[in-house]
Amino acid sequence: MKIDIHTHILPRNWPNLKEKYGYGGWIQLDHHKTGCARMMKDETFFREVETNLWDPGVRMHECSSHGVDVQVLSTVPVMFSYWAKADDALDLSKFLNDHIAAVVEEFPRRFIGLGTIPLQDTEKAVEELERCKLLKLAGVQIGSNVNGTNLNEDELFPVFEAASELGMAVFVHPWDMMGQEAITKYWLPWLVGMPAETSRAICSMIFGGIFEKLLDLRVAFAHGGGAFPITAGRIQHGFDVRPDLCAVDNQIAPNEYLEKFWVDSLVHDPDALEFLIKKMGPDKIALGTDYPFPLGELEPGQLIESSGLSEEIQEKLLCQNALDWLGLDKGHFEDV
Repeated sequence: MKIDIHTHILPRNWPNLKEKYGYGGWIQLDHHKTGCARMMKDETFFREVETNLWDPGVRMHECSSHGVDVQVLSTVPVMFSYWAKADDALDLSKFLNDHIAAVVEEFPRRFIGLGTIPLQDTEKAVEELERCKLLKLAGVQIGSNVNGTNLNEDELFPVFEAASELGMAVFVHPWDMMGQEAITKYWLPWLVGMPAETSRAICSMIFGGIFEKLLDLRVAFAHGGGAFPITAGRIQHGFDVRPDLCAVDNQIAPNEYLEKFWVDSLVHDPDALEFLIKKMGPDKIALGTDYPFPLGELEPGQLIESSGLSEEIQEKLLCQNALDWLGLDKGHFEDV
């Protein structure tokens, strides 16, 4: 069985958000030709997308061709809209979450859903997190920071606390990359900024004591944990030599957390996957592809299956670790 924990989906259409909310900055789809659409931020082109972003039938056909049994669906991170007015972001979150829940309800053996929540307002975020539970979504996807606020900050803690109490998984995806204004050329925000941004999120949660305070919280980070695994030694050394700077909120060493959160397998390189398994352990890495975008793994699971790993470890990476993170077992797909 293959479960892909990192895939993105949008509805085919949604209302004109600039007209609905009275100000710009929102993403719209311009279906300019059959099978393709432009993602537009007001009048600015953001990304070209294809039918597989919104059509479940196309997704299932492409999944079957690669032997992927289940996709975990989440919105495209640009839709987080943390910059917007909280009521408007909540309204959009509800629309996106209802769409994902409907897709899961129609194809419960092929899809699992993650919601999105308006993290710029903790009370509204928790409210929508609770509604996601009622919609039978397995968790939520959040950004690596909220308008520059790191994930360890006190105002965000109630969200993680609620996720833990509700048994909801959390998927952290890099977005709003720090320093991106200085690296606009060569696609560097995606190539350099995103790995750094993910490490920022992991370090914030470790040093902030989030995992220490919420032992049952199940968090996965995108893109193999970004830059964190390869710099974990540096991070640990910094903790050792400057505890006055690093250990101010949590006195537990960073290395103690290496097997206490999950990462996806999207590292694009067999040597990197081998290192990731050695560093993070074989129980906390789950197949993730960033489907349907070109920076993802274009043949889902190929890196794992061609790596020379034992069948036991392949089974963990392709399926079991995802189930553990989601709080499910294989029987879930037989019961739905």
